Amino acid sequence: MAATKSLFIISFLFLSSAFLARSAEVDDESEFSYDEKNENGPANWGKIYPEWNTCNTGKLQSPIDLLNKRVEVVSNLGKLRKHYKPSNATLLNRGHDMMLRWEGGAGHLKINGTKYQLKQCHWHTPSEHTINGKRFNLEAHLVHESDDGKTAVIGIMYKIGRPDFFLSMIEKDLKALANTKGIERAIGTIDPNLIKMDGKKYYRYIGSLTVPPCTEDVVWTIDRKVKTITKRQMKLIREAVHDESKTNARPAQPVNKRPIKFYKPEERP
Repeated sequence: MAATKSLFIISFLFLSSAFLARSAEVDDESEFSYDEKNENGPANWGKIYPEWNTCNTGKLQSPIDLLNKRVEVVSNLGKLRKHYKPSNATLLNRGHDMMLRWEGGAGHLKINGTKYQLKQCHWHTPSEHTINGKRFNLEAHLVHESDDGKTAVIGIMYKIGRPDFFLSMIEKDLKALANTKGIERAIGTIDPNLIKMDGKKYYRYIGSLTVPPCTEDVVWTIDRKVKTITKRQMKLIREAVHDESKTNARPAQPVNKRPIKFYKPEERP
């Protein structure tokens, strides 16, 4: 009887850990594709695993088009309250993107009284979100998690122009991982404050992860100020990832009448 009970507990823990592994953003991205012609392309992500069903059935999916005539301009959200700190980091080629992960977190972001610890950042080319239908050359995602498992992501758009300092700083590490997959490379102490963002004006809406399992109720903040990168930097980010697709951006998802707020500080007289 005791042996049976122990076996049940072990099985339960195994299944629970397997579910949790697939409810978070996946690290091994070889099981899905960004090629819309493939059987495992974006339109079929929800059919690959039962745990990924939300990718097809969810009503709060990301990314979306941030259309000016659809947004509500507000002044009560306040400037982004970031409290980042330098922390040890690693770089991982996940198959469709490069991810920089901070060990133990790198400070936090505070939204509506909730602290979200900065866990990782990664890049998509071209941008996943669009503004008034316009797609940009690159989009960075800074992924945060609260102690109770909620997720908040900051999105930063980039267009071709002057070099981005942060990407220049980790360029040699990106090149070193260009021909690898699933290998995590320690890159020392990295200060996330060097990922420049404006934070004075931004979009805010409730969406989802943009990769399987497409978990919803993610608090999205999209910085309105578009930053710049060079063509070489954009090419490095894309070519460091050896997959069959030329992009790693999920198509825009239906808004479904979701409220989209645009924070703009009140102008002083």
